Amino acid sequence: MVLVSLVLAAILGMAGAWLLPYVTGLHRAAHVHLAFALGVMPLIMGAMTHFVPVLTRTRAAPGVVEGYAALAWVGGALIVVFFIFPMPEILRSAAALPGLAACIGLLAWQLMRSKEALGGAHPGVRWYLAALLCLAASLLAVLAMSVWPQQMPALKRLHLHLNLLGFVGLTAVGTLQVLLPTAAGHPDPQIAHRLRAGLPAALGSTLLIAAGAAWLPPLSWLGLLLWLIPLGRLLRAWLARYRNEIFCRHGAVPLLAMALAGFSIALVAGGVHGAGRLDSVGIAHAFVFAFLFPLVSGAAGQLLPLWLRPGQQTEWHARAHRRLTYASGLRAALFLVAGLLALAGFKPASWFALAALLPFALAAFSLLRDARRP
Repeated sequence: MVLVSLVLAAILGMAGAWLLPYVTGLHRAAHVHLAFALGVMPLIMGAMTHFVPVLTRTRAAPGVVEGYAALAWVGGALIVVFFIFPMPEILRSAAALPGLAACIGLLAWQLMRSKEALGGAHPGVRWYLAALLCLAASLLAVLAMSVWPQQMPALKRLHLHLNLLGFVGLTAVGTLQVLLPTAAGHPDPQIAHRLRAGLPAALGSTLLIAAGAAWLPPLSWLGLLLWLIPLGRLLRAWLARYRNEIFCRHGAVPLLAMALAGFSIALVAGGVHGAGRLDSVGIAHAFVFAFLFPLVSGAAGQLLPLWLRPGQQTEWHARAHRRLTYASGLRAALFLVAGLLALAGFKPASWFALAALLPFALAAFSLLRDARRP
């Protein structure tokens, strides 16, 4: 039930991120951290404990490893409190410590599982390791803010990009390449090759963008171009192989494809922002609406029935999947509209995002109630 709890926490975190901008007087980072630090970060860590045993063909994660996500959630709660209420600066550093400890623990566990894998681990595990390294670096940047306050603006930008493009981006793009073919119902034989070939460009470009945003802007443009290479190859491969499923009315595939498209849009928007053309708040909202929302709702729509009732798949699982992914094509379009409107600076963008997220949230809570019945 740990993974189920993390899904519900992510839903509440995203709903809170939608609501907080309407509360006056709050730090503008509060709602972004509510969605990420309290919702998406712990959920990603929890999802890793599900996927790594599959990708390494080893036993399920032990309870102590599943607890790392809860530890990260504690750190997320502290940083949200820091941004909502007047708090001493030391709380910012204290909030980074639980997440850093969880990150190091997960890194060590994944490395051990990779060594135990018969025939070697699936290349998707390397994307997870790279993502966790980016998260660890971003949290160390938070600690550095107290040591070098004169570098605070640069360290904030470094933290932001290592988190969003590194931890979330690398995890999402690596997972989507495995998850979307599973949701579509037929495999992609090029997954392993694409994951191996794409990681150096994805990780290198993330580091260039983060360093460039912090200290040397031209590096960000080079990083942006590099990131577009693996993203472009993946989008082209999906459109060639899964076009009918992507533009379907129901199922998890439209949302998963929208997540990749939303990440690409946010990435390009970040480059435009570096040229002084777009507001950072609009980009942050576009990242949440067009990427995080469809990512979480699409992945959870595919995996939540399995997490609620592990074991043999039954008709109940099929019905649950249909409930969670009903009208996903329309919802994916609403997420896209919300992201584009957010980039343009229109406040009603959040209502389109809510209209797309609310049916999934209601279905998830209803499914949780039903799953407890015999």
